[in-house]
Amino acid sequence: MEEVKSSDIRRVAMDLLARREHSKRELKQKLALRFSNRNLIDQEIERLCEEHLQSDARYAEAYLYSRAQRLYGPSRIKAEMRERGISDEIIAAAFLNAGIDWQANLRKLEVNKFGHKPPADLREKAKRVRFFQYRGFGNIP
Repeated sequence: MEEVKSSDIRRVAMDLLARREHSKRELKQKLALRFSNRNLIDQEIERLCEEHLQSDARYAEAYLYSRAQRLYGPSRIKAEMRERGISDEIIAAAFLNAGIDWQANLRKLEVNKFGHKPPADLREKAKRVRFFQYRGFGNIP
């Protein structure tokens, strides 16, 4: 069996990062599928972080903009970021600097999904509220 070199892990990590930003956790999971030496994986990821080639903050900003463009709300985006290993501090900083108009996104989502007519009855209104909560707009009045 051939010994895994640090340069092999770095090359695969760089290939992954060239396609899109990855969080540390995502990168670690993907590298673990190909390489069994967890210590080398951790060392290479730390080296990439020190060289600013991998950044959870940059990943959080890119992820936030991507999901907001697809009209997902803040609470869903935050939960998804936590699942991907992003700390609450980095998430808060990304949201602070984003400048996204969540009300405008909510209105756009409503028009895209339900058109311009108001809900016919309470059942229809409840259906819409559940949909908005699912999309992450539960905390917006």
